[in-house]
Amino acid sequence: MSYSDQFFKALGVVDVSAKSYNEISKLTKIPTDRLKYYNQRNIMPSGKDLSILCEEFNISPVYFQLMMGHMDMHTLELIQENASFIYEKILSPNIIVTGESSFEKDFELVLQTKNGELYNGDCLKVSKNIDADSVDMIFADPPFNLDKLYPSKMNDNLKEEEYIKWTHDWLNECIRILKPGGSLFLWNLPVWNSKIANFLHGRLNFKHWIAVDMKNNMPIQGRLYPSHYSLLYFIKGEKANVFEPDRLAAQTCPKCFGDLKDYGGYKSKMNPLGINLTDVWYDIPPVRHKKYKKRNGANELSIKVLDRVIEMATKEGDLIFDPFGGSGTTYVIAEIKNRRWIGSEIDDCEIIKERFSNLSEDKEHLVEVRGKLNSLFPSTIKREREKRGLWTVESVRMKDDEKKTANEQFGLLQNEEK
Repeated sequence: MSYSDQFFKALGVVDVSAKSYNEISKLTKIPTDRLKYYNQRNIMPSGKDLSILCEEFNISPVYFQLMMGHMDMHTLELIQENASFIYEKILSPNIIVTGESSFEKDFELVLQTKNGELYNGDCLKVSKNIDADSVDMIFADPPFNLDKLYPSKMNDNLKEEEYIKWTHDWLNECIRILKPGGSLFLWNLPVWNSKIANFLHGRLNFKHWIAVDMKNNMPIQGRLYPSHYSLLYFIKGEKANVFEPDRLAAQTCPKCFGDLKDYGGYKSKMNPLGINLTDVWYDIPPVRHKKYKKRNGANELSIKVLDRVIEMATKEGDLIFDPFGGSGTTYVIAEIKNRRWIGSEIDDCEIIKERFSNLSEDKEHLVEVRGKLNSLFPSTIKREREKRGLWTVESVRMKDDEKKTANEQFGLLQNEEK
């Protein structure tokens, strides 16, 4: 992960070398390590460092911001006030307008099912051929730019601004094709979603930052243990067309079926249909078991994630687009749940096609997942708790009713005695 030396460009320095670092350090008394930090991480200098650099290189803080791409609201307001001038003199001469007819459809339909279509090709090219305002939900799990080797030889080690620029390109298309009231979910590492969120905030309506707890990394020295992925949830417009989140079962011991959390005096007030879904998901396991893993050597999302977002944001017959097919989990769950879908995958699609040739395993897995939802105590757990004399909502409410009846009868007796 790196930048294109915007820090040096802001200073007007062409040669990025150890010699340049040493010369600037000698001139400004700023340590070379800190100069490398500014340049390699594209960090805007502040405090005394900013003052010294601006003075020695005869530049202003605003110019520094513009060159490094870090604008505060004051700078943004200046740009907005001069938008006509900037567009006419700078942007307009450099914009090339192309019609849709000039766009090459260099991708191939490789799978067609009752509900969906899978294309082998670049997601950007596929999405450009989807009608505007036509998709009900988009789920995207893009490459994380971690220098992984993909069969397509796709570059997964872009400079940071190139990765962000590419992300903006495909997100712009996703926003174009999303229906008013439609939902967009973006799965990525927190470091990327924290940068991407700002772009989406100006185009869609923020709904949630969902933290999905998934401890599948090794601890990193000098940092907190990374244990969650980020799932951004935005909608197009003021209100989502569909928002029906599942409810979760209470956490119980798998052996003795006792409570793993003390609900105290709230037991009688709990909803028999389950606990409200929050924006922190602790119940999503990494896909490691060979029974469920479809691609060797690659991370995959649990069907619980796709089932949850599809159930939350769509109804039967709605159209879903996933630009990064991977092992095809989005498409499989959409097919089983009777949602229409469009998918693209730049790498080989044989794994996805094979998965569709026999959906029985995924159907069984989905039945198992959904059997544990929308009930505080699913039937099997409820029976075991009743056998052991453990509380259920019904038993607590029955006791409360009995107590209330007894108190009422006691009150009547007292009134008669008076």
